[in-house]
Amino acid sequence: MAGHETHYILPRASFERPVKILIVVAPYYKDIADNLVAGAKAEIEAVGGTWDLIEVPGALEIPTAIGIAERMSNFDGYVALGCVIRGETTHYDTVCNDSSRGITLLGLQGLCIGNGILTVENRHQAEVRADPADQNKGGGAAAAALHLIALARKWGAARKGVGFVPATDELKIAGQSKDTPTA
Repeated sequence: MAGHETHYILPRASFERPVKILIVVAPYYKDIADNLVAGAKAEIEAVGGTWDLIEVPGALEIPTAIGIAERMSNFDGYVALGCVIRGETTHYDTVCNDSSRGITLLGLQGLCIGNGILTVENRHQAEVRADPADQNKGGGAAAAALHLIALARKWGAARKGVGFVPATDELKIAGQSKDTPTA
């Protein structure tokens, strides 16, 4: 059982300028979500950071909310929190895989995200992992986001994009317009 193993934990990230984090939580299991949020808030505050909190209906909406926030606000990073407990149908697999995939894709685009969406077999596993006095996965997700922010700041401002360039932008980059004939 992973809860009984000893793991190395990176030293807490430090910052010259304060960080601003958006915590996005799906409070489907409210008590578990509240513990995850408590752990995340404590970790952010421990480095002198500030946080905002929004709630979304479920884990599948977390990546979308983070994507919207990235386009429309000014957060340094994000903490994704929620809990998916295995049920009797394959819906569990869909929610786990798709929420994780969405967060990973956002991260590959350069967003600093700590993923604290618990994917567990039963409520007891979730309670242990969410408890700030036990496994503190909310605090761990915040720490992950903070380490990514520190890394991004170390390397400076973005110099090039990641991912695909939309066709209209690709033409502009090549020095052509949509109306310019090509050879």
